[in-house]
Amino acid sequence: MRPVLLTGPRVLLREFTAEDVDALTEIYGDPKVTEHMSFEPRTREQVAATIAGVMQAAQAEPRIEYSLAGVLRDGRLIAFARLAVDTQHPGQSSAQIGFALRADRWGQGLGTEVVRLLLHLGFDELGLYRIWGARSPHNLASAHLMAKLGMVEEGRIRGHLRVRGQWRDSIVHSILRPEWNDAETESGGSSQRNARP
Repeated sequence: MRPVLLTGPRVLLREFTAEDVDALTEIYGDPKVTEHMSFEPRTREQVAATIAGVMQAAQAEPRIEYSLAGVLRDGRLIAFARLAVDTQHPGQSSAQIGFALRADRWGQGLGTEVVRLLLHLGFDELGLYRIWGARSPHNLASAHLMAKLGMVEEGRIRGHLRVRGQWRDSIVHSILRPEWNDAETESGGSSQRNARP
């Protein structure tokens, strides 16, 4: 499915372009944003390499990685959103999601909208059965966001990542397609989503 364009009430998810390097550097270069992530703040050169890799992965056949730019209606890039289809077990129909949001946009519900659009992509457009995400045990805002969207806390992966010279656990959350369908039915499908292949 390409190009991807997902629309929510305030946020669009679209494909990255080379022109997004500076805006993404403001996110990935911010120590506050990367505090709970698996990497240190990135330089502009590292972000340029990330975007080049993302653009190349978008052309793969079959496509298994959807790294998308979260932008406001006025075009300002505020988030990096990613859905990666699990390939270790072909036919399992699951994917991992992750996202990073500009720090000055925290607490406005925009992260929830970004993740809701990723869930829509996975379940409604790609036909997946299970979507999961992992977070730092200290990232309580992420825990709240995933719970709000119906993602269930499954447990802890001990010593999962080596970050800043120390081993860190991860907390896994997941949601299954029937749970997503029930949640969307209850909310009335309020995000006005659509995808353009």
